[in-house]
Amino acid sequence: MSIRDTSAQDSPLANSGRKPRRRLIAIGVGVVVIALAGTLVTAWRGGGRSIDGARLRIAEVTRGDLVRDLSAEGRVISANSPTLYAIAGGTVTLEVVAGDAVKRGQPLATIDSPELRSRLAQEESTLASLEAEASRAELDGALSRANARKLLDQASIDRVAAQRDLERNQRAYQGGAVAQIDVARAQDTLKKADLGLAAARQEHALQGQGAGLDIRNKRLQADRQRSVVVELQRQVEALTLRAPFDGQVGQLMIAQRANVAANAPVLSVVDLSVFEVEIKVPESFARDLGIGIPAEVSGNTGTFAAAISAVSPEVVNGEVAARLRFTDKQPPSLRQNQRLSARIVLDTRRDVLMVERGPFIDQGGGNSAYVMDGSVAVKRPLRTGVSSLGAVEIVDGAKPGDRIVVSGSDLFGDAERIRISGE
Repeated sequence: MSIRDTSAQDSPLANSGRKPRRRLIAIGVGVVVIALAGTLVTAWRGGGRSIDGARLRIAEVTRGDLVRDLSAEGRVISANSPTLYAIAGGTVTLEVVAGDAVKRGQPLATIDSPELRSRLAQEESTLASLEAEASRAELDGALSRANARKLLDQASIDRVAAQRDLERNQRAYQGGAVAQIDVARAQDTLKKADLGLAAARQEHALQGQGAGLDIRNKRLQADRQRSVVVELQRQVEALTLRAPFDGQVGQLMIAQRANVAANAPVLSVVDLSVFEVEIKVPESFARDLGIGIPAEVSGNTGTFAAAISAVSPEVVNGEVAARLRFTDKQPPSLRQNQRLSARIVLDTRRDVLMVERGPFIDQGGGNSAYVMDGSVAVKRPLRTGVSSLGAVEIVDGAKPGDRIVVSGSDLFGDAERIRISGE
């Protein structure tokens, strides 16, 4: 028994040349698959995720002059716009209305204060009484000095008489006409006259000093009362509110014939010859502001030179108030609260690297930024310098032509590399 093989089942193929071709096709497909896989791996290594480039703002690093300036909307205010207050309570009669042009010294309002006028009359009466007392003190002093002088003169005469009597008795005693006791009595009389004369001289001096003190005291009381009267006269005069300068009536704080309390505001006066521009500056630029820094103010009539005249010491709602004063001439026909544009030039940096300003400064803490490497944003160390409203100086970490993600990098998280689609 013989075993049959498979030779009867085998048959030759007519198109045996197609086998190498299929093998080449398979190899080509494998190469394509490997290339796609490599691309995917490269993309995966280039970033863990992809961000649409339309959501970002990318700026190119350039070299040029960086002008640090500020632009702000300003409000025209009067450099001299005082408010007039009531010196005392009373009824106010207004002589003007808001917007009236006034001249220096012109009456604007009158306050009727019977209480103040009554006080003035009382104090004037007291002053008249004290002045009369001072005059009376001068008269009494003159009488006291006259009496003291009279006593002094009388004592002088008594002393002369006693001296003559002693001389006469001495000559008579030497001639034997009188006894020695008479000479001794005459000597005692002379000594008594000397004591009286000394006492009269002292009393005359003391009377003069006392009269002078009384007169001085009365005069001081009268002068003090005169000061009170002068002050009340000033207050009564101030009941008529007058324009402190040529200008315009601003705002009326009360109505006609209204009753106001002491120190209540009545009206304001605006000096039309001197205007300033008040602007609000972001807090981050406040430390760069200083009095005298040049500025420009623009309006409908052109651009005018100005300078910073004042900077507020406090921050309100993240802003600092500053005032600009015109240095050459101010625009014509300015009005209170009119809006103008202001530009402050802080300084100019020549030939520096700079890039468009954006939120990346705060997001990276000023120490890093995302720089484009093809279609991949790579986080790099970056050191920035001064900045303006539109650009920021780059000190280190970039070169001209680099593209930096200036806005939208907050979408990257903490990733070191992010693929940007659409690039």
